Amino acid sequence: MNNEKIVVECEEKIKDELKKIDEVVLFNSKKVLNAFREECVMEQDLGETTGYGYNDCGRDKIERIFAKIFKAESSVVRGQFISGSHALNVVFFALLRPGDTLLSISGKPYDTLDEVIGIKDNPSSLKSFGIKYDEIDLVDNDFNYEEIERYLKEKTPKVIEIQRSKGYSTRKSLTLDKVEKVIKLIKSINKDIIIMIDNCYCEFVSEKEPIEVGADICVGSLIKNLGGGIAPNGAYAVGRRDLIELVGERLTLPGEGLEVGPSMGMNKKILQGLFMAPSVVGSALKTAILTSSVMDFLGYEVEPKYNEERADIVQNIIFHNKDKLVKFVSGIQRASAIDSNSVVEGWDMPGYSDPVVMASGSFTQGSSIELSCDGPLREPYIAYMQGSLTYEYGKLGLISALNYLDK
Repeated sequence: MNNEKIVVECEEKIKDELKKIDEVVLFNSKKVLNAFREECVMEQDLGETTGYGYNDCGRDKIERIFAKIFKAESSVVRGQFISGSHALNVVFFALLRPGDTLLSISGKPYDTLDEVIGIKDNPSSLKSFGIKYDEIDLVDNDFNYEEIERYLKEKTPKVIEIQRSKGYSTRKSLTLDKVEKVIKLIKSINKDIIIMIDNCYCEFVSEKEPIEVGADICVGSLIKNLGGGIAPNGAYAVGRRDLIELVGERLTLPGEGLEVGPSMGMNKKILQGLFMAPSVVGSALKTAILTSSVMDFLGYEVEPKYNEERADIVQNIIFHNKDKLVKFVSGIQRASAIDSNSVVEGWDMPGYSDPVVMASGSFTQGSSIELSCDGPLREPYIAYMQGSLTYEYGKLGLISALNYLDK
């Protein structure tokens, strides 16, 4: 049986799952459209400001739209954030002071935060400023509720961080049901603890967002889900007004905060990307579901399964073999619109402890809402596949990856 036929047959098996995605896309599209209409977005809001960025009406309107979509009090959405990790860094330094404790209850965060936190020595880390860090690992892909309760009855962290997506770990990503349950536990013990959610890869995957289940602040990247493949950089934070004001003053400067920061022509791209985001996230989810079904059929370990509830757009394929991982990633690169002729090989990516092999033939460098696939060159050799601006391009990318596996 050739690879195209395998994909077609697996696609027939998952048609009910794909229909569920269409329902979520419609729900989130209504949410976005209503926010645009309520804020009365006009052509003049698509313009740019320079210099200090005083009175940037479009920028301010974007931030009100994001707050409405997340059902939050306030937001900061800026191209001055260079990545989701940068936004997390800014939020940490905005909320924490010397002597405070940051607690992660979803295990160790992304490798790119090692030097931010001080897990890996860096003179600019939180640790170097006297900010302490603790972590509690997950148990069976869920929060360790007993350990969290014991910890909070003995200690008082200032901020609790939850990373919903799995990163380069082997655990499952965290659904909002689990996040809501643990937030209720935390707030029942100490309502003053700030709960911060790393929401990267998770936006618009379901009909709710973390603020709606009790989180105080939520952070994500615009070159992932909410940028819709159009925003060329940037990130956001949404949540309580007092916390967002602190974030604004850390991003710019105390006393000026969110009142400054030129849009530099980003307004149209952010707005258009957000407008397209529900549909683009839907395409990424359909691509992930199809990939899971096909690779499972071929005998590979996958996580999540095609019919499991999803918390993010990431699909894991576990190869237990370095060559197969590299071949699969190479096939994705070959099916990319940009740099399709590039040779995939491991490299020492800044912020990561192991060489990383990556396919990212994207219009925006590092964009992971566009079809991409990557993984660290270490056991058990997992491919982390995500994105696709359209389902059709995702399907073509999968067929290409399968053809490379056969070489």
